[in-house]
Amino acid sequence: MLLEVFERSRELTSRLLPLVRADDTPREIVEKARGVLNTFTERELIATLDAHPRIGHDVRAISDLSAREQGTDQDPDTLAQLTRLNDEYERRFGFRFVVFVKGRSKAEIVPVLRDRVRRTRESELRTGIEEFLAISLDRLMRSMEQDRVQRSTDDDSIRRAMDVDS
Repeated sequence: MLLEVFERSRELTSRLLPLVRADDTPREIVEKARGVLNTFTERELIATLDAHPRIGHDVRAISDLSAREQGTDQDPDTLAQLTRLNDEYERRFGFRFVVFVKGRSKAEIVPVLRDRVRRTRESELRTGIEEFLAISLDRLMRSMEQDRVQRSTDDDSIRRAMDVDS
C-alpha cells in the first residue's frame, strides 16, 4: 500500500517501511516520510518527483489513484496547455511538476503550473516535495477512512448474522 500511496517511489518506501508502525496515523507516517526525504540527495528527491505522473497525462498510463485524483477532464485545449507547460517546466527545472489537485479541474491547474514555472529551481524542488507529501497524506487518510468504513460494515454484517442465528 505504501508504494501506491507514495506514487511508486521505491527508494522512499524502502527506507520508510521499517519506520512505520501499525498504529501510526496518516500524519505520523507522512512526518516519517518527510524525515526520510530530508536525508535524500537532490538526485533522490528528483527521482521521487519523477515517479509521479504528469498532470494531464494519458489516464491509461498512470496509477489508478492518480487517475481518480486528476479526474476525467479531457478538454483538448487544456490538455495541450498542460503538455506545453509540463515540457517547459521539466526543461527549466529538470524534474516533474507535482501538485496536489484536491478536486481542482485540469483547467484550474494551468495557472498554477504557469506561475510555478517562473520560480527558482530550489523553491520548486521544495514545493514539489511538499505537494508530493500533501498528496500522500490525502491518500493515506482516504485509505484509512475506507478501511474504517469497511470494518464497520463487516462488524454490522457479523452482528446481523449473530442476531439471525440466535
